[in-house]
Amino acid sequence: MNSRKIIKAGFGVALLCTALLLIGEPGAKAQKYNGIIDKTVAVVGGEFISLSELEQEVQMMRAQGMGSDRNTRCNILESMLQAKLFLMQARVDSLKVNNDMVQAELSQRLDQMRTALGGDEQAEQYFGKPLYKLRQEWQNQLEENSLIQQEQQNIAKDIPQLTPYDVRQYLDTAEVESLPVIPIKYQMSQICIYPDREAAALACKERLLAIRQRIMGGEKFTTLARLYSEDPGSARKGGELGMASKSIFWPQFSDAAMALKPGSISQIVETPDGFHIIQVIEKKGDMFNARHILLKPQYTSEDRERAFKTLDSLRTAIDSNKISFAMAARFYSEDPATRTNGGQMADPYTGSAYFEIDQIKPEDYAAVRDLQPGQISAPLESRDNEGRDGNLVYKIVKLDRIIPSHPATFENDYTELLNIIENQKRVEAVDAFIDRKIQETYIVIDPLFGDCDFSRAGWASKVRR
Repeated sequence: MNSRKIIKAGFGVALLCTALLLIGEPGAKAQKYNGIIDKTVAVVGGEFISLSELEQEVQMMRAQGMGSDRNTRCNILESMLQAKLFLMQARVDSLKVNNDMVQAELSQRLDQMRTALGGDEQAEQYFGKPLYKLRQEWQNQLEENSLIQQEQQNIAKDIPQLTPYDVRQYLDTAEVESLPVIPIKYQMSQICIYPDREAAALACKERLLAIRQRIMGGEKFTTLARLYSEDPGSARKGGELGMASKSIFWPQFSDAAMALKPGSISQIVETPDGFHIIQVIEKKGDMFNARHILLKPQYTSEDRERAFKTLDSLRTAIDSNKISFAMAARFYSEDPATRTNGGQMADPYTGSAYFEIDQIKPEDYAAVRDLQPGQISAPLESRDNEGRDGNLVYKIVKLDRIIPSHPATFENDYTELLNIIENQKRVEAVDAFIDRKIQETYIVIDPLFGDCDFSRAGWASKVRR
């Protein structure tokens, strides 16, 4: 794992853009461009698509670690052609660019590319143009994307409001084998107890402070990083993260690093991943290369035994009807997200009380998969939803209900069916718009792409012969 990137999802995450050795790509399509510096390869109404624009998209894909070949260019061109159709209509409809969204996406894209390629100079060399020019071009692209997205939303808004009659009609006319199958779902409740996090954090900081003192005493940062750092991606490189934009790091980490002089060692820095000491190697503008040693709080067997004893006693009291699970959760659970609801768990992204198997934490699923509704698991170790990996938590889980896998029905799965039909209607509306505009719009595609196997037959008739 390459840990040059410490985005807000955490340390040790692989770079978004790693496969940078694909610059000299062989292939029939690449050979076909030999001798062509730039040209217009498609005209869509009053909009133009140049070969350099298409190749820039290919470069972006390579820089993001994706391969590219002849089919890739055909697919990219078709996407660009379709985008131009939406863009033309957006201009007709006088839609306005969402500037806040454009600037946020532009900053993110620039930071990702500069980090992946190692800095401003490397990015300019890779794309063959100065950074200000790249910024200008990407801003224009993102402004167009903003208009395109709004136009697509406008098309979707024109779909009539669906009613229960539409859902019933869909069920009555659809083939039985084509009906969506609703996967098995679980409803669960929990009672959680956390270990002594303050004591564990204090012990972790004391360990890291001792390592820092050894470095200040003359031992090599790189050696100690290899021995002790709990970020495996950077530990094997002596803790080195590589040149990266400060915006992709946790704010606490980047603020501390940017305040250091090259070669100096930070005090202990806390982020959602744990505790760090940092040594800056180099700084360029808002980018830096640094080493770090990451330690995470460790919990004792006494923490586990104490929590398991309490949870086991609660489980016994609930099973003997001395207290209800919901009441025990309200009084004893330390998870603020569920205790006020009597321990009932909910998906943090959707708010749904029902979980499909792949939405359940592996430890939780292992505890409930053999239970019957109403039964309570033995105490277990799990993780909460905080941070990248979650915090350690001890819990018991009650299986409230199982909804077996089944073909969707009006009575039980109305919301899911409504979403499916709405999505189908949106796709149909967009497809109809594209097909209609292909026929109505003046479009010319260069013979260079005459052998492309476009997904829509209408494009082939627009290739200049």
